[in-house]
Amino acid sequence: MSAHPAAAPVAVPAEDARIADKPALRRFHQASWDEKLIFELGAPGERGVLVPPVEAAITEELGGPVELPAALRRRTPPALPEIGQQQVLRHYLRLSQETLGADLNVDVGQGTCTMKYSPKANDRFVTDERVAGLHPHQDPSTVQGVLAILHRLEGLLKEVSGMDRVSLQPGAGSAAIYTNVAMIRAYFADRGEAGQRDEIITTIFSHPSNAACAKTAGFKVITLHPDADGYPDIEALRAAVGPRTAALLITNPEDTGIYNPRIAEFVDIVHEAGGLAAYDQANANGILGITRARDAGFDLCHFNLHKTFSTPHACGGPAAGACGVTEALAPFLPRPTVESDGERYWLDDDRPDSVGKIRPHHGVVPNLVRAYAWIMSMGAEGLREVAETAVLNNNYLLHKVRQIRGVSVPYAAGRPRVEQVRYSWEQLNADTGIHSEQIGLRAADFGTHYWTSHHPYVVPEPMTLEPTESYSRADLDEYAAILAEVAREAYEDPETVRTAPHRSTIHRVRPEALDDPARWSPSWRTYRRKVVNAE
Repeated sequence: MSAHPAAAPVAVPAEDARIADKPALRRFHQASWDEKLIFELGAPGERGVLVPPVEAAITEELGGPVELPAALRRRTPPALPEIGQQQVLRHYLRLSQETLGADLNVDVGQGTCTMKYSPKANDRFVTDERVAGLHPHQDPSTVQGVLAILHRLEGLLKEVSGMDRVSLQPGAGSAAIYTNVAMIRAYFADRGEAGQRDEIITTIFSHPSNAACAKTAGFKVITLHPDADGYPDIEALRAAVGPRTAALLITNPEDTGIYNPRIAEFVDIVHEAGGLAAYDQANANGILGITRARDAGFDLCHFNLHKTFSTPHACGGPAAGACGVTEALAPFLPRPTVESDGERYWLDDDRPDSVGKIRPHHGVVPNLVRAYAWIMSMGAEGLREVAETAVLNNNYLLHKVRQIRGVSVPYAAGRPRVEQVRYSWEQLNADTGIHSEQIGLRAADFGTHYWTSHHPYVVPEPMTLEPTESYSRADLDEYAAILAEVAREAYEDPETVRTAPHRSTIHRVRPEALDDPARWSPSWRTYRRKVVNAE
């Protein structure tokens, strides 16, 4: 027997004791370091790295030391942080402890974003010197391996979409949508119809980037709202199309998770009016290997590789997009395109009908390599299994969440969803006064979060969840238990929810600053002028 006396029981806060009684809930407390901005750290003269002198052979080749012309030199050195390596490491480790993300928490709450596991084995490929050491201005003869990967990835996406050609140049989903809109504009300009076809149709539950990109490109945007069952209104589409219709830009399934079974009819209606149809496949995770854009008659489509094909979101960048088109639209693809004769690969910049460059150089190569590795590891059967598992996970979570007091599932009553669901806390709000945003903030006290919806809130008090194939049944049970606990608190202890978060590093943002450009600080210099010097 131990000679040590029994330890005295540790006092447990009341809230933690309540959580301890519920095995599905974990006692969580986020680290909070009150860390300063890196510009505020360090001291003059500190160094994290000593820049080596220019090699003697280079100096000799240039005929002696060379200085930049005075016109290219700054008058004063840039105000960069002067800080040692250990402080840099400590700074970013502390910030990482104050962050939630897909590798840390059950991240099913970022609906429409398809937060799935990105295999760490694929990171080894992109950190390999043969990828990480590439320079965009290298001669194509020196980058045959990467060009081969890009060409093969285009081929894989052609199979997934059914399209004839693919471009990997767009740097994100919105960039891919804009690329499609630019090609639509070029197509009608080539036919002499640019002045006539100046309208693009989309739907309220398609990604807002569709409307935004069309507007940015100079088109008038017509937005269709859902019918009583939540499907895009086909009669409204018939009334909207005409000789001015350039295209339909539509997401399917939409951000409600509802798949439109009449999608081919929508495409036919637009085609009969002389327009084109572009498929926003940002929500393709639940239909991989099951249906394809070309099968429904679409002329263009795009994928978000950082969603469907597992490359990291990386806090909003760098992402990776891909555009697929039929042969009729191939001449308008961004340049350069990756071409091959079966033995060698090259970049073809001689494309007179091209919409030009969408971004400098050729796509986000590290994420393109990751996407290629992920698709090759899955194979055709694996891609279909991804979709089937994502749909299964989503409908399992739907079953669990539907039982929570105060939550509802608008539209298509009793029917399953595809890969995500847009829920509503409207009843809970009416009963308690608690808003969806407040429930999401309280969820941060349990080590997770969720996203509400794009604006405007067509679904009142929205919550959008998308489990993907990456999460286990235990993960989904835990997430549903967190929502159930916060809903219980909203009814029984609303002040706890109203004042949350309590155990997270985050605080409540004062929303009035978001609408006041005079208070925005996009740079350190602006922040110092507006905030530091004003205090």
